[in-house]
Amino acid sequence: MAASTRSRSRSAARLAAVQALYQLEMERTPVPQLLHEFHQHRIGMAVDGTELADAEVDFFDDLVKGTDARRLEIDRLVSDRLAEGWKLERLDRPMRAILRAGTYELLARADVPVGTVISEYLDVAHAFYDKKEVAFVNGLLDTIAKSARS
Repeated sequence: MAASTRSRSRSAARLAAVQALYQLEMERTPVPQLLHEFHQHRIGMAVDGTELADAEVDFFDDLVKGTDARRLEIDRLVSDRLAEGWKLERLDRPMRAILRAGTYELLARADVPVGTVISEYLDVAHAFYDKKEVAFVNGLLDTIAKSARS
């Protein structure tokens, strides 16, 4: 797979993983069922007439399964870095999904450079949020990266 094709495929996998993690929190769909639904009906499908890049399915699966399996650890890491008086539950669900997936990738995917992880989740955050929230994602993931990859 060419580097640019792989990059687009992984970017699509990250966005799909954030969407799946959001759905997981909303509906409590069992992970195997959720993965099947995304494999069959979401990944690589056209949205609003635009063909989305095919997501790297194994990478998507790892992000969703790994984030779910390590959710308590990830939530603790994120919560410990929030401003005093803030709780993870105060963040909206899409933000929690972005931070969880990004944190998982920083913890578990040493094959992906820190800069790539942060940049990719900033791109995902841009799909949902304005500058202020994107800057929040940047700062938090950067702080987590310093401890996760030291």
